[in-house]
Amino acid sequence: MTQKTKNMWLIGGDNCSLCDVASDVLDLALIENQDVVVDISYVNVKSTTLLFHLYGARIPVLLDTESDVALYWPFELSQVQEFIRS
Repeated sequence: MTQKTKNMWLIGGDNCSLCDVASDVLDLALIENQDVVVDISYVNVKSTTLLFHLYGARIPVLLDTESDVALYWPFELSQVQEFIRS
């Protein structure tokens, strides 16, 4: 049985130390949940006006692009694991 790939964005910005930490937490969550197939795109919040208006003050943000559900910083490893499994 083929598992469906989850598509997610990690929305961040240039020179964002919290975004670097969020990326590290996400990497750990993916390593510990290898049975879940997730395609992550790293997206700069300034890439579009809409992203900037929606998330500019809240980065880093992990966004499930299919459901439009977001996990906002601060988040911990357990929260990211639950988010990618949902």
